[in-house]
Amino acid sequence: MEKMDLIGIVCDEQCTPGKYYCLLCPKCKGGRLMERSLSLHVIPTGDFAMWRCFQSECGWAGRIFADGRLAFNEFSRTAKLFGGTVKKSLILEPLGDELITYFSKRMISQETLKRNVVMQTAGRQAAIAFTYRQNGQLVGCKYRTINKKFWQAKGTEKLFYGIDDINDADELIIVEGEMDKLSVEEAGFLNCISVPGGAPNKVSTNAVASIQKDTAYQYLWSCKDLLDKVPRVILATDSDEPGQALAEELALRLGKHRCWRVDWPYKDDFNRFKDANEILMQLGADALKKAIEDAKSYQLCDTDHIQVEGDLESFHEPS
Repeated sequence: MEKMDLIGIVCDEQCTPGKYYCLLCPKCKGGRLMERSLSLHVIPTGDFAMWRCFQSECGWAGRIFADGRLAFNEFSRTAKLFGGTVKKSLILEPLGDELITYFSKRMISQETLKRNVVMQTAGRQAAIAFTYRQNGQLVGCKYRTINKKFWQAKGTEKLFYGIDDINDADELIIVEGEMDKLSVEEAGFLNCISVPGGAPNKVSTNAVASIQKDTAYQYLWSCKDLLDKVPRVILATDSDEPGQALAEELALRLGKHRCWRVDWPYKDDFNRFKDANEILMQLGADALKKAIEDAKSYQLCDTDHIQVEGDLESFHEPS
């Protein structure tokens, strides 16, 4: 039951192995009639549970194992087969020793990984799976290899990583990547979210588009009501040019009057540390905490050096 809670399946009574239960599907909410359309079955041995939503427009299905493995169908992961379309199944499992060691070298603890339900894809060449959750339910994943290759299923809804961590926040921190969100947590801040898709190369010269047309920042507009309640937003994006451009674009949409900007410390006479994870690795959690606490009012920051370009087509991913 604890494992099922992580993906949003709530069993309102003790799940007895061998029985079937009809529940409210966390994906489609039971459709227009709010039917209990999710069939859940715990096998007699208790080793795993499996489910399927019988709403025709939903069809969410999967299995979750007592050892923490998770298999489910992503709606947008489709493949052509004999002229038709079939849904592929995605299998996630707890992080193995190789990836735990990788995170440890980047100063990310197992406690933080567990809290954020960071998993890995099953198979010989496992990739990191950053699970995206909203209102307690799994809504998507972003994948990353150790060699910094990123991908998401085509058509996956864009939303902030860690959005549930700011539900009751009166101050929030926005970073540029999932690794930075985990790093900020190591410094003691849970009220942190990450943008889902990296940063624009440069600031747009165009006026901010209407909400419907501002497609590159739909992850921001989709939680506008939540963000509007927060009086202070700390922008802790990367120190490079795209990171500064991202901070400017976010500040334009959030309102510069309530934004603060983190200036990462210098690592030599000319260059600053790039991001939260680099500071955590090189200087430690206390230095990262101080850098965030020393954030300056955005309106006082000098942004004259941010270069401008007319479109937001090209985005880069954080390291």
